[in-house]
Amino acid sequence: MFNFPNPKTDDPRERKKQRILEIIPGSLTWLTIFGIFILSFFLPFIAAVLIIAFDVYWIYRTIFISFYSVSAYRKLKKGEKIDWWTRCQNISHPSRYAMEIQEKIANLKNFLQESSSWKEKKIIRTEIREEEEYLREVEKMKKIESEIWDWKKIIHVVLLPTASEDATVIEPAIQAIADSNFPKEQIIILLATEEREPEEKRMKKVNYLREKFQGVFRDFLVTTHKVKEGEMKCKASNATYATRKLQVYLDERGINYKQVILSNFDCDSICHPQYFAALTYAYITNPKRLQRAYQPLPLYHNNLWDTNAFVRVIVTSSSFWHMYQSTRKEMVTFSSHSESFDTLVKVDFWPVNMISEDSIIYWKGFSYFHGDYQVEPIYLSVSLDAVLAETYWKTIVNQYKQKRRWAYGIENFPIIMRAIWPDKKIRLSKKLKIAFEMLEGHHSWATAPFILAFLGWLPLILGGERFGESVLAHNLPFVTRWLMNLAMSGLLVSMSLSFMLIPPRPRRYSRRRWINMFLQWILVPIIAPTLGAIPAIDSQTRILLKKHFTEFWVTEKMRKK
Repeated sequence: MFNFPNPKTDDPRERKKQRILEIIPGSLTWLTIFGIFILSFFLPFIAAVLIIAFDVYWIYRTIFISFYSVSAYRKLKKGEKIDWWTRCQNISHPSRYAMEIQEKIANLKNFLQESSSWKEKKIIRTEIREEEEYLREVEKMKKIESEIWDWKKIIHVVLLPTASEDATVIEPAIQAIADSNFPKEQIIILLATEEREPEEKRMKKVNYLREKFQGVFRDFLVTTHKVKEGEMKCKASNATYATRKLQVYLDERGINYKQVILSNFDCDSICHPQYFAALTYAYITNPKRLQRAYQPLPLYHNNLWDTNAFVRVIVTSSSFWHMYQSTRKEMVTFSSHSESFDTLVKVDFWPVNMISEDSIIYWKGFSYFHGDYQVEPIYLSVSLDAVLAETYWKTIVNQYKQKRRWAYGIENFPIIMRAIWPDKKIRLSKKLKIAFEMLEGHHSWATAPFILAFLGWLPLILGGERFGESVLAHNLPFVTRWLMNLAMSGLLVSMSLSFMLIPPRPRRYSRRRWINMFLQWILVPIIAPTLGAIPAIDSQTRILLKKHFTEFWVTEKMRKK
């Protein structure tokens, strides 16, 4: 029986461990903020050196993330061009498929010789290069041919948890699944509603969606979750309730859990038409399919043109961060993602008393498989809603609350450490790396914008006359300014990528709207501390002071017609 640590444990010893680990993130953040003040006053020389060292580190980090964000963008564009459905249908027999690809390459080479247009030749050469690259991949799969599954045996279940969202928000998500190029008779929709939503509103939504998509999918299931004692009002408890009902459904029909892929999508997720074909391909070709989670790239594009500049900068930055993460082996699931239902059963689904459900399910899998568990990126997009409310100010407030909820993901740190630290099958170096990356990531989230914007100047303000007359004091503004200008290269990369990824402009907006899209980046020095760092400090401080959230804050979903 798999046992995963309970954040609300009654065991005195475990509770003590939990509390000590909860204190660490917030303590480090406040120690850094107050520490810079104290050092700037009493030891300004040391403070100045540390600030310069941090600036250098931040430049390295910015360039590193920018480079891999560009790499992820290229992989995304490449993934969109691949015919995943054709690959999915043919890969079950790699030996035969390799011969077909070789024949295709030969034909392309003949076309290349016959072509007289240099543009056409360039396109053909690119296609030949891509086919040859894929041929090498197929050749490797000959060794595992017996372990490649038939795509016809795979069943997809798309879980759409909803608390209060209107049918107008959920309908496009289901329609995108219906428009995908994977057979709908192998797709089940699982709409997970909440009992606390007014019944009239809930049933109106359910009945409309059922009628709208009647006969489109293999089945359209609806569950209604009622919060029980020991549970939180959160997405995780709803998801767990719905998947337990699904387990009964599958058992009654004798469906093998291993042949079921569950995609836990936000109810506003607009998936790429090829997502399920690409997901199926990744699943059936990987012998370690049960030890993998699958993550599309989240882009907040559904209503990007409608929301305000503050939100656009936040969500665009978030998209780039997840693009960068997709290039790392340490990638963790976020928002809409997929995994084997068999694995979900083995890890006993989501914890029902935690806010952060999207990443904790990854860590449950990581713990169950003793560290041999990874996220495999699917280089196709899933488009989500950016925050949008009735007024400009309410939109900003809601964005703050959403960012605070994301930052509350640091609640995972004590649970993860309690889960993996006693496991002797996980290397010590791996445990230390996980601990460092979690703490460093959330610490930088909470402190870096303030250090870069404000705290870096404290030695000059508080350092006194002696420090003010030193060579270091005279050069500190110039060094800091030069380093920050260098770091602007990362912002330029983000701006460039944002314009390459942005969805088409709706007709209701004139071309002048592009000016707003460009000028919004001027707000970064304001947005980074206020809607970036402060929500993180807020969340860490709540955990530090035992002022834990008691329910999941549901972001209001709104679309302009």
